[in-house]
Amino acid sequence: MRIGINTRFLLSSKMEGFGWYTYEVVKRMVEAHPEHEFVFFFDRPFDPKFVFAKNVTPVVLFPPARHPILFVWWFERSIKRALKKYAIDVFYSPDGYLSLKSPVPQVGVIHDLNFEHHPEDIPASPLKYLRKYFPKFAKKAAHILTVSEYSKQDIIQSYGISPSKITVAWNGASESFVPLPSNEIEKIRAEKTNGRPYFIFVGAIHPRKNVGRLIEAFGKFAQVNPDIDLLIVGESLWANKASSIPEVSEELKKRILFSGHVSLAELNKVMGAAFALSYIPYFEGFGIPLVEAMRCGIPIISGNLTCLPEVAGDAAIYVNPFDTTEVSKAMIELASNEKRYAELAQKSLQRAPLFSWDHTAKATWSVIAEIGVLNQGKTI
Repeated sequence: MRIGINTRFLLSSKMEGFGWYTYEVVKRMVEAHPEHEFVFFFDRPFDPKFVFAKNVTPVVLFPPARHPILFVWWFERSIKRALKKYAIDVFYSPDGYLSLKSPVPQVGVIHDLNFEHHPEDIPASPLKYLRKYFPKFAKKAAHILTVSEYSKQDIIQSYGISPSKITVAWNGASESFVPLPSNEIEKIRAEKTNGRPYFIFVGAIHPRKNVGRLIEAFGKFAQVNPDIDLLIVGESLWANKASSIPEVSEELKKRILFSGHVSLAELNKVMGAAFALSYIPYFEGFGIPLVEAMRCGIPIISGNLTCLPEVAGDAAIYVNPFDTTEVSKAMIELASNEKRYAELAQKSLQRAPLFSWDHTAKATWSVIAEIGVLNQGKTI
């Protein structure tokens, strides 16, 4: 078969959510199936490290697609033409965007539908595009992959898609996330927080990530606990929404650290050295930081909405993400109850093996192979 893949988020300068998902899944599929050809479609010059094997043909298609108008151009003109030119049997899109005008069978990954439920979180132009096109992508797809049972049910109910057309394949986390020895933890904390333990949050500072309320909750916690700080790892996703971060006192600012975007190697360190993960989005399709924390064997405070309980299972204390007092009480419980802390740390390690990029890649390949074989040899 010849499998076309949307690889526009493989960006060496800044790998984030869609990029890491694409990397982890596609690299495994390419390496596991040398008998097939893969054509990678980039929207800008690419790093050769993303050409994972000899069975990959990289293609750059104009224009760089980072705006709704350019999305339409890239997928409806450039991708459509390329699928025909390269005689693609099936097109796989890890970010869910498809070519509505192409007759080639397509498999899209719809991670979540936050924009349908919280339109206030997204600027007007992207919102208009997402709400117009994603129902069409869902209907156009030969098959849909998604990352949680919650998201599957949401797609079914929101877009009227048959359950048989949707496959759930949980996300994984990098195998480089592992429990750290105490001397390494001390060293990392000395570098990051002057030796102090810290709660960690990882993710874009996007409204749905609920970082503002997390900071408010930490402020309440800080009034009764002078020993544990808060480290926020991630950059603002929508610049005009950064105001969701509340003003805090100068004293509290000393205990809340913003690291900005960090490399995977750096994230491994700061996650593994954390006291606990505090992760309370009010909407999420999966929540990879939960798995990263589990692999490191650290306790979790998690929001109780959408997919998060499905992922964290019994490895978390659950809180109402809109109730900052409830969140702060969970922080206090972890800081003051050694038995509960140790219990959750152990449950994190026990649950971690349920999530594997190998499994995600195999489930994805099963869908692509079935769709591709049905179309192989047909005229495009």
